[in-house]
Amino acid sequence: MPPKGSKKVVPDPIAPKTLILDNGAYTIKAGLSSPDTEPNYEDCKVIPNCIARSRDKRVYIASELEKCVDFGEMAFRRPVERGFIVNWEAEKAIWEQEFLSSGADLRCDPKETNLILTEAPNCPAMLQKNCDEMVFEQFEFASYYRCIGPALNAYNDIRSLFSDPPPPPHLAHLPPECLLLIDTSYSHTTITPLYNGRPIQPALLRLSVGGKVLTNYLKEIASIRHYNMLDETYLLNEIKEAVSFVSPQFSTDLERTWKGGLKDRRPLDPSIVVDYVLPDYETRSHGFARPHDPVKAKIKRLQPQMGLREDILPLGNERFAVPELLFSPTDIGMQEAGLPECVMQSLSSLPPALQAGMLANVVVVGGNSLIDGFMERLTSELRGLAPSNFPVRIERAPDPIKHTWLGGARLASSRELLKSVVVTKADYLEHGSTWLGRQFLGGAGAKG
Repeated sequence: MPPKGSKKVVPDPIAPKTLILDNGAYTIKAGLSSPDTEPNYEDCKVIPNCIARSRDKRVYIASELEKCVDFGEMAFRRPVERGFIVNWEAEKAIWEQEFLSSGADLRCDPKETNLILTEAPNCPAMLQKNCDEMVFEQFEFASYYRCIGPALNAYNDIRSLFSDPPPPPHLAHLPPECLLLIDTSYSHTTITPLYNGRPIQPALLRLSVGGKVLTNYLKEIASIRHYNMLDETYLLNEIKEAVSFVSPQFSTDLERTWKGGLKDRRPLDPSIVVDYVLPDYETRSHGFARPHDPVKAKIKRLQPQMGLREDILPLGNERFAVPELLFSPTDIGMQEAGLPECVMQSLSSLPPALQAGMLANVVVVGGNSLIDGFMERLTSELRGLAPSNFPVRIERAPDPIKHTWLGGARLASSRELLKSVVVTKADYLEHGSTWLGRQFLGGAGAKG
């Protein structure tokens, strides 16, 4: 028996380190964080969230894809669809490879690790329940916090993005009062107004266009105009990232890339049209873009006696017609408004004072924001739609791919904040998944 008068020691529910997983459909952004340490982008590792099979039947799990040299006709199995984890068999294999295997860079013991895991907004309850079961019953993490990805951005240093003066030291850890987070990534694009770090659920809006839609559209038009490339998802995604740009004047650029009719042929604008030299997966594993050459583009494939064999894909209006879908989804028959209009639709459900506060703090994350001209076009159109007396400030995160992860790492670096949001395995076994959902819905400081 303990000595009379001694106090019972309550074990600290917070494990010494936390694994933060921004579990995206295309990549997982992952890294470990410890309390009272300042995280940075370099602490985050970007991991392909897929199991891939090459045409020689070799299987690559997640980061093993870095060893592949032949991406031709690569088949992908992705555990995340429309932003939600729907295939836990595949996701489990990826997590075990990246976080539990002996050679993993981020190897950890789940029983001695907290987990912060992102999910897409409005995730179905049954998928959330499956997720909770996997985290606590299969992997047995010590404690766990599941939240929508956009909310983690509130823990980043938003004020410095807009060159605002820093807050008093005792308020430095608090999220900004108003933040409008635009996340345009692989599965979709979401618009999330955050008030004191918590999402305003009725105003949350989702646009179906993301990087996957753009890549598939490029595959279709390239297959119709040039080669059959419907099985070349990896290659077309590379091409999209290398040469796409958002046009400030779509109709004008469309005119500059029109070849004309049979009787009135026009020269193509060399400032827009490029030739993409396709990889042959023998001498090079990746392609590259170069200035357009009408002679070589007409031949498309150079014969060996003419020099090095090359397959050439000339790209004109494809370069800007593909990312235009973010602003005009109706171009391919999707009955949705473009991104700037969706932002204003989202804000229309808020009081005017909140609308003004949100428009003054718009932060953009996600891979599509890196497309040339995207930020300029979004800023221009949003200023045109917003009330003239509202200030409009829009900034892209310094690293839009890892920014959500960094917010989670900053949350994990504060022991008190982390303790206020995580749920332990003992809590889960006692109360169940439904109780977990109510706890997570409240956000930081909700636990009593």
